[in-house]
Amino acid sequence: MLDNPLFAMKNVSFYYHPREPIFEDISIDIKSGEAVCLLGANGSGKSTLLKMFCGLVFPVRGQFEAFGQKISEEAMEDDNFSKQYFQRVGFVFQNSDVQLFTTRVGDEIAFGPLQLGLGPAEVKQRVEDVLDMLKIRYLEDRSPHRLSGGEKKRVAVASVLALNPEVLILDEPTNGLDPRTQRGLVELLLELNQIGRTIIISTHNLELAHTLSRRALVISEEHKIVYDGSTREALDNRDLLIAVNLIDEYSHRHGEVEHTHLYKHG
Repeated sequence: MLDNPLFAMKNVSFYYHPREPIFEDISIDIKSGEAVCLLGANGSGKSTLLKMFCGLVFPVRGQFEAFGQKISEEAMEDDNFSKQYFQRVGFVFQNSDVQLFTTRVGDEIAFGPLQLGLGPAEVKQRVEDVLDMLKIRYLEDRSPHRLSGGEKKRVAVASVLALNPEVLILDEPTNGLDPRTQRGLVELLLELNQIGRTIIISTHNLELAHTLSRRALVISEEHKIVYDGSTREALDNRDLLIAVNLIDEYSHRHGEVEHTHLYKHG
């Protein structure tokens, strides 16, 4: 693992409207090869933070660096710079429909490598590799827009993996997936992390966080990072999880006996 951070945010703030900050004064370092989970309730700012890692939104205040270079709107306007950045950082949106736009799955997966200027033989090989990796060769000639939610998610992941990114970023990756598809995706992400890929996910699914990540960044509903450390320790901290609305506690009586239960959101 490299000593220098892959991503470095220092005192970063972001908002669409000054009176409604998405997050304020956030500082984060993420090193190459880490598996990191952003944990927080819906609306806490997780998705926006992921988009900043991906170079899709930019700090209003503070500084964001990736791969040792400052990332800004001006920097991303340089076609060569942005092309290299999007090759190194792959993003899978929560809603797969927003990144599927061709009429054939094979063409969808080939699109990114073609944009990189790879030759036909290399593109064909990459498409075949990810079709096999995700076990979706049977979908190659299908229309992405006629697939199930789980199939669309796998195609979206395949289209990103075909770029061979160093960093894979996924927003609520298991939302809407059946248990078998969830398990397959999690196993793939674990394998990719084991061979050195940096994995960053956002979720409010505590089981997913426990399985996939070693480090958790817990974000409050006030858009603050209130914890940065071991995922296991975060998930064992009931008061923390209640405070950020990831679990809830309720009590009821059976006769003279009062029972307390925990409810996990999502």
